Amino acid sequence: MKFQRIAPDVKLGTGVRIYDFVNLYGCTIGDNTLIGTFVEVQKNVTVGKLCKISSHSFVCEGVTLEDEVFIGHGVMFINDIYPRATTNDGKLQSQKDWRVIETRVKRRASVGSNATILGGVTIGENALVGAGSVVTRDVTDYAIVAGVPARVVGDVRDKNAS
Repeated sequence: MKFQRIAPDVKLGTGVRIYDFVNLYGCTIGDNTLIGTFVEVQKNVTVGKLCKISSHSFVCEGVTLEDEVFIGHGVMFINDIYPRATTNDGKLQSQKDWRVIETRVKRRASVGSNATILGGVTIGENALVGAGSVVTRDVTDYAIVAGVPARVVGDVRDKNAS
């Protein structure tokens, strides 16, 4: 028995594989993409073709994953850099009280397990984000970044890169 919530407004490409305990709404998922267990993909997210989103990851509104992107286990995207529960008047915030900050992960980039990606950044084509990293600024194409905050530690084109 599968436990999935796939809202009627989700656009699924052909050959998409979705595992149990997944929540998808208002998003577009490209052809032949795999979505692991316990993943949530929110509205206004675009996931390209041939992507892999591993278990326990959260892809929030405003994120674009281009084709062939790998998202490791437990990756968290953030779309609000000044989150608050209430307005200055003490009322619960609603959608009209904040602005989505867009994030882009370019083609063939890989994001390691347990990384956190702050809103407003772009992760470059073929870039590699190390496990546990916190990405606070743009990552250039082919860069390897790691740490908190993530810093460049190599280039994926370098045969000696670790």
